[in-house]
Amino acid sequence: MSDFYKYFKENMDALNLPAPENLYGSVATAQASISGMLVYIDKYGTRVTVLEMIGAGTNLERLATVGAVQGAYYIGAAIGSLAVATGRTLAGGTSLSDVLFEASRWNLKRDWLLPLLHRNPGIYDRSVPGRNYYKLYENFK
Repeated sequence: MSDFYKYFKENMDALNLPAPENLYGSVATAQASISGMLVYIDKYGTRVTVLEMIGAGTNLERLATVGAVQGAYYIGAAIGSLAVATGRTLAGGTSLSDVLFEASRWNLKRDWLLPLLHRNPGIYDRSVPGRNYYKLYENFK
């Protein structure tokens, strides 16, 4: 999976979200990083921000640039990017079912994930118009 990080970063860049290589450089590190952040969402709810997760003592200092972004949105984007990168590395495409399969496979699936992905299909689908404006979307309900 030598191109995994390239595809992961490309997808996160398209969403205007950071993706530090030390956190997402391989499938294993991406899964571990996402799992670590999911602990905070499970504990504090989907309205927790990335900044609050950083303040909670995690090793996510490099994500400070998206501190105001709600954690669920960032994690949804990271899970979508995990599926995109895996799909492109192995087969060349990604659908919602691929994203949900990868989330289940890596024990990252949560009740809020499917509704979030339905409302924001640009997280995993590059063809969605306005995808590059997702970072400006402030109401991540």
